[in-house]
Amino acid sequence: MSTGGIIAIVIVLVVLALFGTIVGAYNSLVKLDERVNEAWSDITVQLKYRADLIPNVVETVKGYAKHEKETFQMVTEARTAAMGAKTVKQAAEAEKEMQSALGRIFAIAEAYPELKANENFVKLQEQLQDVEDKIQAARRFYNAGAKELNTKIKTFPTNLINNFVGHFKMREYFEVEESEKARIKDAPEVKF
Repeated sequence: MSTGGIIAIVIVLVVLALFGTIVGAYNSLVKLDERVNEAWSDITVQLKYRADLIPNVVETVKGYAKHEKETFQMVTEARTAAMGAKTVKQAAEAEKEMQSALGRIFAIAEAYPELKANENFVKLQEQLQDVEDKIQAARRFYNAGAKELNTKIKTFPTNLINNFVGHFKMREYFEVEESEKARIKDAPEVKF
């Protein structure tokens, strides 16, 4: 084989290797982007499920505490904000309001022993706790995916590919503010 033939083979192999690297890097970005989209979808499903439970909780508590209209209004507004959130930042803000509103509802329940003993209320509380756990897990999964995607977008060679394609965007993390983290960490355990 002549020197020209060997050079041609080397050039073809280099081009194929480069092409393979580009395709592989692009496909990895697509997979991560889809994983983050899936994780966000999981969060919204759980938020919707919780929002569907809230009217039942409010109606149950209303039966015992009719004079707490301000709290019921706060819960309704927080639910509406949570349902209307379109971005991660809006959802995080709505979550803060929702946690505050739910905290007030359960504080009201503390004042009514017969409400705390109500079987329907206890079941609703268990369902809410279950969905809160699922939201927390979905949030962790989303944030892990967002971190991986953001890192991939910033690192070589995928950063070059993304700059050329311009399709993939950095994702915001779905985080609780530092003051909220401290409050959650130090929150007393409430049992009904």
